[in-house]
Amino acid sequence: MNRTRLPRRTLLVGLGLLSIQGLLAACSRTAAVAIAPADFDPATACDLDGMLLADYPGPKAQIFFGDQTRPVWYCDTVEMFSTLLRPEQVRKVTAVYTQDMALADWGKPHGHWFDARTGFYVVGSRRRGSMGPTIAGFQHEDAAKKFADAYGGKVVRFADVQPDMVDLSGGAMQDHRM
Repeated sequence: MNRTRLPRRTLLVGLGLLSIQGLLAACSRTAAVAIAPADFDPATACDLDGMLLADYPGPKAQIFFGDQTRPVWYCDTVEMFSTLLRPEQVRKVTAVYTQDMALADWGKPHGHWFDARTGFYVVGSRRRGSMGPTIAGFQHEDAAKKFADAYGGKVVRFADVQPDMVDLSGGAMQDHRM
C-alpha cells in the first residue's frame, strides 16, 4: 500500500490558510450587520457645540461615520443636515438616525429613532428646537403632513432638503441660559 504523506510544513500552511479564510468570512459577516441607533443620557453632549442634548427640546440626530462604533451626536436635525450637506463632508456615512417626532415628546425627546434617510421632514414650521428653527423628522408622510397642518411648514423627503433650508444662526445665540 502506497500512502502519500503530506509534509508537516504543507499541512501547517494549509491549516493556516483555512484559519485566515475563516477570519475573513467572519469579518465580512460583521461588516454586513446594521448599526443600531444609540440613545443619549443626561450627560451626552453635541459633538459640534457641546450643548447637552437632554437640556433642549426638539429632534436630535446621530451619525455613524466609517467604522465608528460610537455616533457623532447632534442636538438638532439642522446640525445633522448642515454636516451632511457640506461640500467638504467626504467621510463615509454608515448610518444616520433621527427621532420620529410623531412619537417622541417634543419637550424631552428620547428614543423613537429611525433611519433618517427614509424619513419625511417639515421645514419652516413654528416649532423650535435647540438651534432655534428646526426641521422635524417623521417616519411616515401622513404624520409629517399632520404636523405641517398644525405648525406650518413644508413636507419634504430627506434627499430634498437643500443647504439653503439649513440655518445655523440660532442655537447658542438664542440660549439665554449660557
